[in-house]
Amino acid sequence: MTRKALTELIFERRSYLCVGLDAEISKLPPHLLHYEDPVFEFNKQIIDATRDLCVAYKPNLAFYEALGAQGWQTLEKTQAYIGQSHFTIADAKRGDIGNTSGLYAKAFFETLNFDAVTVAPYMGSDSVLPFLAYPGKWVILLALTSNKGSGDFQFTPQEDGQPLFIKVIEKACSWALPEQLMFVVGATHPDAFAAVRRAAPSNFLLVPGVGAQGGDLESLSRSGLNADCGMLVNASRSILYAGNGEDFAEKARQEALAIQQQMDKLLDLCQFNNS
Repeated sequence: MTRKALTELIFERRSYLCVGLDAEISKLPPHLLHYEDPVFEFNKQIIDATRDLCVAYKPNLAFYEALGAQGWQTLEKTQAYIGQSHFTIADAKRGDIGNTSGLYAKAFFETLNFDAVTVAPYMGSDSVLPFLAYPGKWVILLALTSNKGSGDFQFTPQEDGQPLFIKVIEKACSWALPEQLMFVVGATHPDAFAAVRRAAPSNFLLVPGVGAQGGDLESLSRSGLNADCGMLVNASRSILYAGNGEDFAEKARQEALAIQQQMDKLLDLCQFNNS
């Protein structure tokens, strides 16, 4: 999906919500455990309940890989069920030497046909560039993550006083245009968004940490939105596990609707922001 198509989708649906499809068997509603593929049935009902409220879906690969071959089949079925109507993100956090990254890129962009994949930047440009060789596909580079351990390295000051995560963003911006490169910036670091926007004014940001992790959507949007919206805000647990009964999908929809309605109002900020 191109940047133009993604931007049009956001303003058409008045939403920049990404739903994380991170289903855990132990947390599924009990009545789904009788299905041949409980995780797929769960994903299917969540997708049906939220299709019109979000613009993206993001399966976290760990939740599928942990199930072995069955999990991979579930991922393939889930991706096929989503179809072409949404931006799809393989949350794989890959990054290795060039030929290995090339095969990761082939797996997610050709075999599974995802629009984007999350990539770790620690090994540098030659581990990232193979993912950027696919026109119309996106790299979502880990810059400032939402977890507690992000403080171990990502804020380390560099010679010019800038934290490491800003240096990562600045360097990566020399590898690709904003039409193909996003950055992960966690909602648990609201004070960092202004600095991120100075470093990458035009790039999209994938923002985890809203919902169960406590990130405030309005404050983040005021700092992070640009003229094209420029944000995909991910919510996983708060939507997936809003209910645990037979009405779990309805509860998930209610949670997603509340977020979308807030986003509808916040999108009006875009006309006041420069790209």
